[in-house]
Amino acid sequence: MEASEISLGISPCPNDTFIFYHLLHRKDLPFKLNPVIADVEELNAMVLEGRLDVSKVSYALAARVSHRYLVLESGSALGRGCGPLILGRKRLSRKELENSVIAIPGANTTAALLLRLYMSSAAIEPVPMLFSRIPDAILKGEVDAGVVIHETRFTYRERGLVCTEDLGAWWEKNTGMPLPLGGIIAGRHLPAHIISEIDRGIGESIEFATEHPGDTADFVRIHAQEMSQGIQRRHIDLYVNEFSLALGREGRAAVRKLFGLAAETGFCPQVSGHPEPLFLNEVKGRERQEENGK
Repeated sequence: MEASEISLGISPCPNDTFIFYHLLHRKDLPFKLNPVIADVEELNAMVLEGRLDVSKVSYALAARVSHRYLVLESGSALGRGCGPLILGRKRLSRKELENSVIAIPGANTTAALLLRLYMSSAAIEPVPMLFSRIPDAILKGEVDAGVVIHETRFTYRERGLVCTEDLGAWWEKNTGMPLPLGGIIAGRHLPAHIISEIDRGIGESIEFATEHPGDTADFVRIHAQEMSQGIQRRHIDLYVNEFSLALGREGRAAVRKLFGLAAETGFCPQVSGHPEPLFLNEVKGRERQEENGK
C-alpha cells in the first residue's frame, strides 16, 4: 500500500503549531498532508473513530488505541513541571475533593486519567467540558473544582483561582518519571517507510522552528487566539523540550508506565498484554534484528 494523502491532526496550541509549522509547509514530501487543527479532545474522538492517519492525541487515549496506532518518537508533550492542575476558588482538602463536582478537559485526556489515578479511592464522576471553559465554570460556581491544562497553568492566579494539587508533581513524586501528556501516533495501516518519513519530518520541523522561531511566529499567533505573545512563548518553552525531539528510553518508559496504570484502572483495558510493539522505535529495532539475523 502506498499513501498519496495523509490526514494529520494537530491542536492549535502553541507547542503544536511551533512543532509542525515547517512540516506543514514543506513541498518536498512524497505525499500530501491534509491537516486537521482541532482541540486535542476533538482529535481524541476522531482517532477513536479511525478518521485520522496521524494525529496528536492525549497519551491516555493513545493507550486505548494502541492496537491500531503506533507512538512516534518525535513530537511529544512530555516532561517535568508541566502537569495538569486541580484548581478551585479555595484550596480544597482531599475529603472536600471527594465530595466535589470536578470539571475535566475531556473524558479521554491524560488529565482525566491522572485525576482518576489521584482520586483512586473515591467514586467521583467528573464533568467533561472544553478546557477553556473550566476556569469560568469554577468562578461561577458551576463546578467546585476543575483540572486545567495548557495556558491556564500560567494565568490562574490572575483570575483568582487557587491550586489544590499539581497532578504533574504528584505523578513525578510517585513514579520518579517525567509526565507523558500528549504524543503523536500513526496508524498501523500506513506503510512503515511512510511512518518513518513522518517521524523524521517532525524531528526536522522541530529543529527548524528552534533555529528560526521568527518564521513560525505568525502561524503560532493565528492559532493561539487571544493568548498573549508572552504566554505563547512560555507555553512553547515548557512543552517543547528534548522529549519532543525524541522520546528516548526514559520517555518511552514513562509512556509505558502511564499505559500500564491506565490498563489497571480499566481506562484502556485493551493495552494490557498487547503483543504488538507500542513504539515506532521498537518496530525499527525489530527490523534491524531481523536484518542482522539473515
